Amino acid sequence: QVQLVESGGGLVQAGGSLRLSCAASGRTFSRYAMGWFRQAPGKEREFVCGITWNTGMTAYADSVKGRFTISRDNTKNTVYLQMNGLKPEDTAVYYCAAMTSPDNRVVVPRAYDYWGQGTQVTVSS
Repeated sequence: QVQLVESGGGLVQAGGSLRLSCAASGRTFSRYAMGWFRQAPGKEREFVCGITWNTGMTAYADSVKGRFTISRDNTKNTVYLQMNGLKPEDTAVYYCAAMTSPDNRVVVPRAYDYWGQGTQVTVSS
């Protein structure tokens, strides 16, 4: 079992920044691809970004490319999401997810095995 706990959400004005953290339990965090997803009210959960377990390659949704950065610190079992230039349309509950298979299909929600409880991000205009 892997437990994921997100933190760092909150209320910010448009143009501002937030950094989300996701702390994972377990001793094999370095072998997990990690991803961030978000879900706005009335919308389906969508991929935001992901990072592979072995090469550290990253992938981003077009809507956040150039503004968001995913990173990981395997010594702390933590993945981060730095969000800059926030827009009202970024308002959502943000979830981190862990993938235990080595496939690195970071953009595919069904490929993830564990999910956090989510943290609310609200961007005011």
